[in-house]
Amino acid sequence: MFLPGASGNVQFWKPVAQRLRHPGVHRFFSWPGFGGAQPEPNVKCFADLVMRVTREIDGPVDIFAQSMGGVIAVLAALEKPDLVQHLVLSVTSGGIDMASFAAVDWRTKSRQRNPDDPDWFEAERSDLTAGLRTVSTPVLLLWGDADPISPVEVGRRLAELLPRSELIVFPGGTHDLAHDRADEVVPFIERHLSCAV
Repeated sequence: MFLPGASGNVQFWKPVAQRLRHPGVHRFFSWPGFGGAQPEPNVKCFADLVMRVTREIDGPVDIFAQSMGGVIAVLAALEKPDLVQHLVLSVTSGGIDMASFAAVDWRTKSRQRNPDDPDWFEAERSDLTAGLRTVSTPVLLLWGDADPISPVEVGRRLAELLPRSELIVFPGGTHDLAHDRADEVVPFIERHLSCAV
């Protein structure tokens, strides 16, 4: 399962997916009402987005998530720990408070660029710190050291909180790291997906 960030860009993970040798059916998510995707009447808030993902998990799955999609991925892993086999999280908050990390707040610019999108991602402020410590799924954290939205210190903090995690930092990597540098991130993902669950 490939989850985009708040933009809802369904294309974001495709460069990675095209390079993966790991077998499996690829399911690319968009977010109803975001990035030109049609709204769905039963999706009215952030919790509905989470439910939309978790109800698709009816067997073992690997979840790839970028930015705010990572919060949804963590919540899915907490809800279905026996089915979420691997997490690949790229430049996400993961549900921790970003205030102490000098992160650039993306919300105002996002609202200016997409005034008609719902505000669910902008309003989401869940603190998943306690839950992160209980995630038993192996987690690969992909970070760039040139991302002002999710500074590398956020990745380091998530690596401390998640019991079975590995942080890989790419010099010069930005918030679009996984999309723009797919050739570089895929070998780490392949290795991660081959590790025991």
